[in-house]
Amino acid sequence: MLKAIVGHSNDPDSSSAVAEVIAQCQAALNGLTPNAGMLFAAIDFDHALILQEIDQAFPNLELIGCTSDAELSDTLQFQYDSIVLTLFCSDEIEIRAGVARNLGEDAIAATRLAVEQATGAQPPRLCITIPEGIKTNGTLILKGLQAALGEQFPIFGGMSTDNYRFEATYQFYKTEVLTDAAPILLFSGAALKFSYGIANGWEPISVSSQVTKARGNCVVTIGEQSALSFFREQLGGADPVPQNPLAVFEAGEPEFYLRGFSGFDETTGEVHCLADVPENSIVQVSTAGREDILAACKTAIQQATQSYPSPHPTIALIFSCDCRFKLLGSRVTEEYDLIRDCLPAEVVCSGFYTYGELSPLHEYGATRLHNMTIVTLLLGT
Repeated sequence: MLKAIVGHSNDPDSSSAVAEVIAQCQAALNGLTPNAGMLFAAIDFDHALILQEIDQAFPNLELIGCTSDAELSDTLQFQYDSIVLTLFCSDEIEIRAGVARNLGEDAIAATRLAVEQATGAQPPRLCITIPEGIKTNGTLILKGLQAALGEQFPIFGGMSTDNYRFEATYQFYKTEVLTDAAPILLFSGAALKFSYGIANGWEPISVSSQVTKARGNCVVTIGEQSALSFFREQLGGADPVPQNPLAVFEAGEPEFYLRGFSGFDETTGEVHCLADVPENSIVQVSTAGREDILAACKTAIQQATQSYPSPHPTIALIFSCDCRFKLLGSRVTEEYDLIRDCLPAEVVCSGFYTYGELSPLHEYGATRLHNMTIVTLLLGT
């Protein structure tokens, strides 16, 4: 058995908001004791107070969380500046939390310790993480988790956010408010069933070319020309804009992931992206309209539901890119509507908008850090 409970409040007062969320959860629990939970909270709440109140209500909860730019659930649908608490109850699935601290010092060592902390009596089968989203290299966090769990181990989640201030994001572990951290939940037990879907809506529109020089998130040259010259050539002389991310194909991968564009250097011709772009990868400039972005939401849900290995999943966790939120504008609420329309009525739904999404590219593939993408993770027994 896996039961999922969601509480959601858009009250701007932290004390009132957490009281409302706890009351909603306690009513839905009907006497059950939750094992673990996830908290998504807008940046301006009093996070320490909220965590203390949750700990008072649900002692010893294996809780992780992070700051988010927008939140969604069945309770209040799409919301901006709200808090969402998702609780898990199970007598068959072991769910344990861990946290990687001080990622900037040694992300590989920190993530290894987090995995050791969260590993219980049974071998883990799935990891959810919601790490630092600005100051620490997201691909390095992922590499650390893969080094500890295995290259093909399924890892899902999203990078924490701060409402486009790009100053500081916060991560939650039990009663602690942290920065430069990566909290994780490890799910163990043969009873666990899961599936997922990913989509973005962008289509490559340019010729394919190889990244011949890159430094982390800075693409220096593509083919024999500067990255900026490549973009301009493919866009008919226009400068690259956020609507034109790179579709990145790594060696041996049939699918691409998106790498969002964040700026360029006119002098050097370098293009800056939202995360690392590997040297020798093949890239294409891509584009999408609002209808394409929304259609991808439906695709991600359908992929997940069609591949779920039993009749009735319990919960859908949604990790959607903050860039999608910004580009959709007033139509962003339609994303939740499409999610709900495509899910079975009995499936609980919660999620948040991220600075980068984590999911395997395809079944049995290695997890990658995505941009401009929506990830749907279905869990149940």
